[in-house]
Amino acid sequence: MNRILLEIKGTQRFSRNKDITELSTFGTIRDDGKAYVIKYTEEKEPPEKPVNVVVRIHKDNNIVEMNRFGSSKGNLYIEKYKRNLCKYGTEYGEMFMGTYGKNIESDIGNGSGNFCFEYDIDFNGAFTSKNTVEMKYTVTN
Repeated sequence: MNRILLEIKGTQRFSRNKDITELSTFGTIRDDGKAYVIKYTEEKEPPEKPVNVVVRIHKDNNIVEMNRFGSSKGNLYIEKYKRNLCKYGTEYGEMFMGTYGKNIESDIGNGSGNFCFEYDIDFNGAFTSKNTVEMKYTVTN
């Protein structure tokens, strides 16, 4: 397991609007043989508690699993060219949403790398947004 500096950029497009979220944090990455596993913590404004995140990007670039634990919980399962039903936690309770995986890419180098995945979200079958997540890391140990 390697300690990493992780830079994440999430882009959400809905209608003609676009929302971009960026995060820089430290975390870890390891190769479990089947997938690259990234763990990091999202710090929140008090009184909210931090959120621990585990992301598994399968080496065949067909599946990304993202699990969140803490003040907000949820699981996101993105499978290339398939729709999956996922749980999304909010402060008001859990909701179910559909994810349709479009593209998953990875580029792993010696001491650095990046992952990019694209997916659509729907609620009750109604399209909500097009999403892109870019994750870049650099080993720090």
